[in-house]
Amino acid sequence: MRMSQETHRTRPQVSRWRGAGLVVAVGALLAGLLSGCGSTEPRNLLSSIRDGAVVLGVKFDQPGLGLYEPDGNVTGFDASVATYVVNSIADDLGVDHPEITWRETPSARREAMIDNGEVDLIAATYSINASRSKKVSFGGPYLQTYQGLMVRDDDNSISELADLDNGKKLCSVTGSTSAQNVKAQLPTVQLQEYDSYSACVEALRRGKVDALTTDEAILAGYSNFWKDEFKLVEMTYLKDACVKDALKTAGSPFSTERYGVGVALGDTAAVEAINKALDTMLTPAEGIESPWNADLREALGNEYVDEIIARADRPGSKFPYLPDPGDLEFLDSPSTPCPPGLE
Repeated sequence: MRMSQETHRTRPQVSRWRGAGLVVAVGALLAGLLSGCGSTEPRNLLSSIRDGAVVLGVKFDQPGLGLYEPDGNVTGFDASVATYVVNSIADDLGVDHPEITWRETPSARREAMIDNGEVDLIAATYSINASRSKKVSFGGPYLQTYQGLMVRDDDNSISELADLDNGKKLCSVTGSTSAQNVKAQLPTVQLQEYDSYSACVEALRRGKVDALTTDEAILAGYSNFWKDEFKLVEMTYLKDACVKDALKTAGSPFSTERYGVGVALGDTAAVEAINKALDTMLTPAEGIESPWNADLREALGNEYVDEIIARADRPGSKFPYLPDPGDLEFLDSPSTPCPPGLE
């Protein structure tokens, strides 16, 4: 889905484009000036939609999820979901679809941007967890994804997680827990940390590392962007393990991430409206797939979507495909204690 509404930001640091450094600097300056001139109170999503203009926060440097294009468009599943949500809410309110202004949303500033009134909502690979739920309210989840591996398409030496345990070089972003999760299971893995996923992808393309790990949805976006250069490898625990005092059973996902739509803390009316819009997006018409499924295919590719549907349908699968907007019971679900002696 392509959207050409007004955008605040720069080109993403994907190596296909040049001159990104200058544009990033200019964009950061403009963003700072714009946020300084705005409200310091959280925005009200429903009021903004009624007023006819919204500011939506997404990533601008993640192909398939949130990517700023050279022509000024924003593409990706997160952007598609955000657009569908505000337009669906407008339909329910009986008002015109609002004018959309896109705002780049770095991970480290998401809560601050909502709290300071810089955005009406954020849909930016924003995993719902207990800590964040104390600072913002979440609609959704609208996507459930899992930690995965991406390798070069012509590299047949890595077809499962255990294949990394042979001195392979694994890339992840500095500060990420994804690579540390792997290191705990496979001590001989050589970790290589870069400051961005784009840098990891470039290192993988050039053969400087053997694999990249993070959320599958993020990896699928890159794989779909760089056609025929990469492939994804499913990650599950090789054996029962004790991780942060919780039992992880063999065959279960390394991590489960549930992406949500972040809004001002306590804005229950917005959360209810978002979840209603997401339910509508997930509902197929007779003989036609749902808008949610169609947008996911367009963003991340038919091959990946077909694979994760088939995985979810396997007997005893621990990888559900469809999200359940409004169900946040997982935030309070107790973990299974580790049995004595398990490391």
